[in-house]
Amino acid sequence: MPPASRRKPVTSEPQQVEPTPEPTSDATDGPWLMLIYRVPSGSSKARVAVWRELKRLGGLYVQQAVCVLPDRADLRESMDKVRKRIDELDGSSLFLTLRDVEEEARAQFVDGFRGQSAKEYAEIVEECETKFFKEIEFERFRGNYTFEEAEEIRQDLEKLRRWLAKVIARDWLAADGRELAERKVEECEQLLEAFESDVYERTVNNPE
Repeated sequence: MPPASRRKPVTSEPQQVEPTPEPTSDATDGPWLMLIYRVPSGSSKARVAVWRELKRLGGLYVQQAVCVLPDRADLRESMDKVRKRIDELDGSSLFLTLRDVEEEARAQFVDGFRGQSAKEYAEIVEECETKFFKEIEFERFRGNYTFEEAEEIRQDLEKLRRWLAKVIARDWLAADGRELAERKVEECEQLLEAFESDVYERTVNNPE
């Protein structure tokens, strides 16, 4: 990125990312949680607020204002919080547990969830290849071997790791793309470690 758009360097210690559970395919047969809701039609802010919370949980929209999630204790608790938020926005909601779902609907749910996760994995790969890799390449090109620059890139790597952890945590149905995304984030780590080593050599072993 151009030097003029650089952010101020951050020198705090990188945050540790909590380990995430391995995704399983046990949920492909359900049961499922379904939330049907309404918010005031004149409030786009309310609609976006609810949509954002449900997408953050990994919810699958099967049609407008109808969202599905796997039946898990943590997601039930989160759904309750979303419903309270809908109430606060002067809306209404209906919460259902679907246990006997037709095969066509079940396939729609499974394909939908896997598609969502696969898309997010692909976005992480793209972020690594088109931004992170290029960032280090650019800093090498302009000879910007400074601790501040290395620390800033380290913060970017921590963001990538947190993003990947969130995607894995809501990849309940073992979508395609996880292995590649993990490998690309690891490549980011290796590139950064090499850059940090060069920064050390230039600033400690060969100070100006």
